[in-house]
Amino acid sequence: MNDPSLLSTPAVEVRNLTAAYTQTPVLWDIDLEIPQGVLCGIIGTNGSGKSTLLKSIIGLHRADAGEVRVFGRKIEDVRHRVSYVPQRETVDWNFPVTVMDVALMGRYSSKNIFKRISQMDRKVALEALHQVNLVEYKDRHISQLSGGQQQRVFLARALAQQADLYIMDEPFAGVDAITEDAILKLMNQMKKDGKTVIIVHHDLQTAYEFFDYFVMLNTRLVAAAYKQEAFKDHNLRETFGSKLTILSKLSEMIGREKLPPPASNTQKH
Repeated sequence: MNDPSLLSTPAVEVRNLTAAYTQTPVLWDIDLEIPQGVLCGIIGTNGSGKSTLLKSIIGLHRADAGEVRVFGRKIEDVRHRVSYVPQRETVDWNFPVTVMDVALMGRYSSKNIFKRISQMDRKVALEALHQVNLVEYKDRHISQLSGGQQQRVFLARALAQQADLYIMDEPFAGVDAITEDAILKLMNQMKKDGKTVIIVHHDLQTAYEFFDYFVMLNTRLVAAAYKQEAFKDHNLRETFGSKLTILSKLSEMIGREKLPPPASNTQKH
């Protein structure tokens, strides 16, 4: 990864992407690039296509038009380099597995799901649990965990995969302060390690602090740029048009570099 030509290849390229559910467009003619090595926040109102964009990138939703490239390749060719953390409420937490079992799932390749787990795999999974402060819960059933702990288990699974691109769908939604802090530390460490992290997020106050690159959606692409360029007043208004009072205040504070403190509890949208 020290080859400049490899680093110049975007982590994600989306070209002329249109995606719909039941013939209703959710994303329309999206054209963007996300560079390697950034913490990218995908923001927009409810129904703006944020989660659909993630699912289109990793192939969970088939686009109606356009194409997606990950590290310059089709997702099928580089899936082993990509780790996905879904929304917590989409997971069946009654499935009979332990915390360690979930972390070990990150060690299975899509090309070899029947591989035998080695001692090295267990070591990597245990280290991932250590990074999210869950080693003491490794033998506990996942249904016995709190919501924040469950989210951290999924983060451990992602870390155990040792990917280059991490894609997370609202990992901060409804979590406790310990989990939020753990996610932030992991994000920053991933960036230091040269990883790319793409996160669907909805809290504008924390978004400007957390991320250095933004994709702003409102069914169509509003902006895909580093935060100083993305967080312009006209982009904020086009993305969140119905919240003009809040946005004007936020834009003014950003201009003065006097951001409000992060909200103590993120709320689901």
